[in-house]
Amino acid sequence: MSRVRTDLAIESKEIIEGKEKKHIDGVTSSEEVIDGIRVTKVIVENEQGESVIGKPIGNYLTIEIPNLSSYDKDENNNISEIISKNLKEYIKIKDFQSVLVVGLGNWNITPDALGPKVVSKLFISRHLKELMPDSIDEGVRPVCAIAPGVLGITGMETGEVIRGIVEKIKPDMVICIDALASRKMERVNTTIQIGDTGISPGSGVGNRRMELSKKTLNVPVVAIGIPTVVDAATMANDTIDLVIDQMINQSTDGSEFYKILKSINKNEKEKLIKEILNPYVGDLVVTPKDVDLSIENLSKILANGINLALQPYMEIEDIDNYLN
Repeated sequence: MSRVRTDLAIESKEIIEGKEKKHIDGVTSSEEVIDGIRVTKVIVENEQGESVIGKPIGNYLTIEIPNLSSYDKDENNNISEIISKNLKEYIKIKDFQSVLVVGLGNWNITPDALGPKVVSKLFISRHLKELMPDSIDEGVRPVCAIAPGVLGITGMETGEVIRGIVEKIKPDMVICIDALASRKMERVNTTIQIGDTGISPGSGVGNRRMELSKKTLNVPVVAIGIPTVVDAATMANDTIDLVIDQMINQSTDGSEFYKILKSINKNEKEKLIKEILNPYVGDLVVTPKDVDLSIENLSKILANGINLALQPYMEIEDIDNYLN
């Protein structure tokens, strides 16, 4: 089976179950809807599930926001609250322990700038706790952050930079934020994934770097990502599938044309599309035209969610006051 380019565990599960037509052993899931926002938990329980789904053993939570608005502050704050509530389940350290937040990605390329944008909107408090302890509340958690850039800018592997920082400042936990790749266009800029298995920067666009995980950093690592791109060949394949399905619905059962359409092997068609497109467009990924506005809005929502999760005794208004 050819691997479809996606960073989302929920999509990997959907793809495998769709092709196998059965439940995946070693993978469980549950779903709830909160204020119209679907929250899905996927758990990869063992090595069998890991092998089939292509994701490490661990927990993956997906928050889907199909009707995201850039202008509704109350709705955006509500989404931040939902992110915070779910993220707290992954922050298994004491309130006084420190956290390093890493904004992965290239700040010069908009679809890849999510991590650096989020870092720029975080409530950073580690230096205040050390240098001005009397001017900050006792319950404020020490948080520090960095946007290390990418190999092409710095000449250094991101994993090496982060490992060096972790060894020096010794945080109790690391949160990594990165832009992801999706299987479906409707999930681009509308889906948030939280996982406790770490992350391999650039893996969604075929540019896998050193893994950032508890195994490599020796501290718990939570990865948060939002898909900002989709593979062009995958999108072309989905479009053709929609056309075929519509033509099948309009064709008369028993006609030769109907039989030809029904006989098309979708897996073979997908391989053929990739083989045809590759010489012309290579590994092309695409993103919506309003990506600038989306990344700015999503980075604010995600930053607020992280701020609330890391500072459980503060409200959004309190954090905004500190930031301002």
